[in-house]
Amino acid sequence: MCVNEKIYLLRRITDEWYMGRDRRGLVGMFPVNYVEVKVPLSSDEPAQFTPSATCSASAAVQQRSDAIKVRALYHFAAETPEDLSLREDDLVTVLYQITPEWLYGEVNGRRGQFPANFIEYVPPNLPSKATNGGPPQNNKRSSNFVRIVFVKIYLKMTLGKMGLTKQYLSYVPDASFNIIASGRANVSFVTVNGIDGRYVMVAAAEKVIIWNMRLGEKVAEFKRDKQEVTYLRASPDQKHLAVGYADGVIELFDFANKESVCSFAAHRSAVSAINFDLLGLKLISGGLDNDLVLSDVVAHEGKCRLPGHTAPITQVCFMQRYQDVVVSSSKDTQIKFWNLETQCCFKTIVDHRTEVWGIALMRNDDFLVCGTADTQLSVYRIAPCTEEQPSLPLIEGGTVVEESTVSPFRCTAVGSIQRAGHGRTINLVADVNGQVLGCHGTDKKIELFYFCTMEEAMKKLTKRMKKLDTKNANGKEATASANPDARQLALTDEIKRLPSIPTPEKVKSFDLLLGSRNELRVCCTFLKNFVHLFALDVNKKQAESVTLHSITKQGHASEVRSVSFSSDSLAIASGSAESLKLWSRSTQAVLRTIPTDGGYVVSTCFVPGDRHVLVGLKTGQLLIVDIVAAEVIERIEAHEKELWSIVLTPDKHGCVTGGGDTTVKFWSFELIASPKPEQNEAKVLSLLHKNTLKLEETVLCVRLSQNNKYIAVALLDTTVKIFFLDSLKFYLSLYGHKLPVLTMDISYDSNIIVTGSADRTIKIWGMDFGDCHRSLLAHDNSVTSLQFVPKTHLFFSCGRDGKVKQWDADIFQKIITLPGHLGEAYNLAVSPNGRYVVSCGSDRTLRLFERTDEPLVLQDVQEEEREEMENATLATGEDSAVPGLPGLRLASKKTIGAEKGAENILECLEVSKQYEAEGSKGPLPPLMFAFSAGDTQQFLLSVLGRIRASDLEESLLLLPFSAVCELLERIPKLTTSRRDQTELICKVVLFLFRVHQKPIVNNQVLLPVIQEIISTLQGAIGELRDMVGTNLYASQMLQREVEASQGCALFRDATKHRQQRERRRRKREAAKRTFVQITK
Repeated sequence: MCVNEKIYLLRRITDEWYMGRDRRGLVGMFPVNYVEVKVPLSSDEPAQFTPSATCSASAAVQQRSDAIKVRALYHFAAETPEDLSLREDDLVTVLYQITPEWLYGEVNGRRGQFPANFIEYVPPNLPSKATNGGPPQNNKRSSNFVRIVFVKIYLKMTLGKMGLTKQYLSYVPDASFNIIASGRANVSFVTVNGIDGRYVMVAAAEKVIIWNMRLGEKVAEFKRDKQEVTYLRASPDQKHLAVGYADGVIELFDFANKESVCSFAAHRSAVSAINFDLLGLKLISGGLDNDLVLSDVVAHEGKCRLPGHTAPITQVCFMQRYQDVVVSSSKDTQIKFWNLETQCCFKTIVDHRTEVWGIALMRNDDFLVCGTADTQLSVYRIAPCTEEQPSLPLIEGGTVVEESTVSPFRCTAVGSIQRAGHGRTINLVADVNGQVLGCHGTDKKIELFYFCTMEEAMKKLTKRMKKLDTKNANGKEATASANPDARQLALTDEIKRLPSIPTPEKVKSFDLLLGSRNELRVCCTFLKNFVHLFALDVNKKQAESVTLHSITKQGHASEVRSVSFSSDSLAIASGSAESLKLWSRSTQAVLRTIPTDGGYVVSTCFVPGDRHVLVGLKTGQLLIVDIVAAEVIERIEAHEKELWSIVLTPDKHGCVTGGGDTTVKFWSFELIASPKPEQNEAKVLSLLHKNTLKLEETVLCVRLSQNNKYIAVALLDTTVKIFFLDSLKFYLSLYGHKLPVLTMDISYDSNIIVTGSADRTIKIWGMDFGDCHRSLLAHDNSVTSLQFVPKTHLFFSCGRDGKVKQWDADIFQKIITLPGHLGEAYNLAVSPNGRYVVSCGSDRTLRLFERTDEPLVLQDVQEEEREEMENATLATGEDSAVPGLPGLRLASKKTIGAEKGAENILECLEVSKQYEAEGSKGPLPPLMFAFSAGDTQQFLLSVLGRIRASDLEESLLLLPFSAVCELLERIPKLTTSRRDQTELICKVVLFLFRVHQKPIVNNQVLLPVIQEIISTLQGAIGELRDMVGTNLYASQMLQREVEASQGCALFRDATKHRQQRERRRRKREAAKRTFVQITK
């Protein structure tokens, strides 16, 4: 369109755009403010211009068929799995428009995307005969352009009137890898298929992984979304796994089927300690909220909450010798003993002046060892209280230690163990039998101590006395013989120091396992994402630890900062502070590991051919890595400071780099002779420096347009400058961000550039005028990376808030938020086929997302996100307050499930009341039909039964008193009709009576109801008791008959003889052991 040229107006497209035709017959769109209208044209009235029948705009607009048919003009070969191959004259049904240049359609049962300039619209009144011709040439530019414009107009108007919206395909998490063990949680040995000492259980972000240390393979995974694992513990029978998370929830998994059994919402903050009792029926947990919570593994509910500590809990454990006694330690410097029957603390040790970081019960609860902030381990002797030794106050070091009269034992300080390590005691761990104790501080060493049996201790005492008598006979050390304590059993006679285990790095957690052949195995996790398994022979003198197995190659030792896809989307390259790793996208296995010799990787890029990878380091060096040989073939001093960005040129003949030295450098790929003498004839890849663009600010990111015209450079001064690629002359400056732009990308058609900044916003700009189309508040923290999906205007972004989001640059809306990282997200990459997205973050995981064939409706996704945000905050508040009961502390915390359970109960009562008011006739209400209930009693039981056991009390607590009264009135009929649900009914009634005791007692209307409840429940419980008693005595009678006839014992009390078997086994093992004193 030239100045003073006459244009025939065909139609007003929008308020800013016209559709018109020039004198040459070319049809197109142009801005309204570029022309002056001589003859007014209505927006709804088409022009009186009628082109040829094959490309009539009026015919396309007037035709309103449900199926839009187009005909392929040329042959189109699919380049990706998403493309639709077309042959000339194929009749294609258009389903929807992807972009202005790409359509999505169906032909002969096949669906896919195809270019719009390869087809023409087929009106119903025309024969489906193709026009002969080859691919689009310059002489056919006019006719092809007319066809494209008409098809676009017709698709836009027809799809709009059909009510169709733009559809997207959803991305789902496919896998997360690179992480071996998290440093926040503990490590534990686990028995798999009856094998001990080979399998270890570690936390990996939000998952729990069981590793086979011999093979270095994953055996099993236990996963709960979105929350980080903070503590884990296996039950003594190896049937259940208790996992504590950062949100205070404890998930109980079944080892057999790897599924979750139940969930305990126990704490209001992260779980810091978990332990099972001897039989694995009870679970005690401690959290950062200063509370202890006792849970019932069988009933799947919390039993009680034990408040008392004033600082986070560090360790908690059951005592084996004394039933229902729990020992806990905290950062408040106190150690407390709890009686679970009375739910109170009956003993407190206040000897320590610093935080207690760990406790351990040794030798069948004979000793209690405590680790504090100093370099000593305090040792307490636990002895039962007898009539000969009454419980009296003790004075130790000027401190009066009160011994409670209800205490079944005495806890006396007998000394301390001096550690050889430095710093505070970080972890204090004992083996299952309580014979070996391990600890470590802030240094690279694990110290081990062996607690002798009484027989071994007495032998050492006898040997020491003989030496003492020999010295006395020689006239030496008369003072020592005069001391009566010298001839008593000392702490040195009962505790022996074992050789320490040196470690390559600082230990984060460890676990001990003493085998039957006196081989001690120690499994350690480290901050640098690897696991080691050590072995120590206890019988040998001056034994040294041996590293049996280690898992190191399955992950980076530091956080991954850069990721990239290969051109075939089959390989992923990731770079960290010490190495570059190549991963298989399909199996997530490590293919190559190339050390960078201390170079911190900040950018990566595959070279065409996928044999080499370009790696940018923080020092400014540019590495050329040969993937096949797994070596760095050349180091180029590309920049003087950080090399932040590497991008390939559109022709794939070179690359462009940008660094912190305010320069952008242009390189071309060259093949040179190999520098190795044995490979003189071979050619290796190298880079030849072509040009340098000098700027005034630090370069943070560089991108090239696909049309090979522009280069965009993000600078530290918050601007993005665009230059002509051929002459490097200044073209545009994009300014508007408040903080520097950290990432950006240009669309495939070179029309849009998207920038992400540290000010948390993403801005979408036009490449033609540099105008900002839209500014989006994308993340809650800095935007660290973004990239377009190939051949679309969709792009992904990630930020320091850990989230990965997908956006549409055409409609300026967020499509979906993918489950991201637990910490910060550093970088992401989209595969060339657009089907996969990989991201890296501070949680040391690489997360892979895959595109599915499931359509995604934008309105539904937005509604789900709104519901998730509403569910994140409880409608009734965090506290579970009841008027008149300010001290009520339930073993559970209020959750969304508890609120929904209360809503279901209220709705059930209301629907039942309306149905009974109508005479219980007519069709069932939809809600009762949904619960498969035939009457109101069954309806109420179904609602109560579907509430999770750990949420039942919280749900009942949320009910108003009027609903409680109505619920109690239905209990008698419910008890009479459903005797099989007596346990659930009793649980509901007893809790309501305990919570609402005062208003119920003061309400005279409820008196007959309460009396009826008592009578019906007593009858139901009596029937159950009679049934259990009948079955018990009948089984005993059958047992006596079988034993008398066959002369054998059918049943034995396993719990009664368990301790006796353990004592005999320990005596046999102790008789085989010979320990040698190792001096400090």
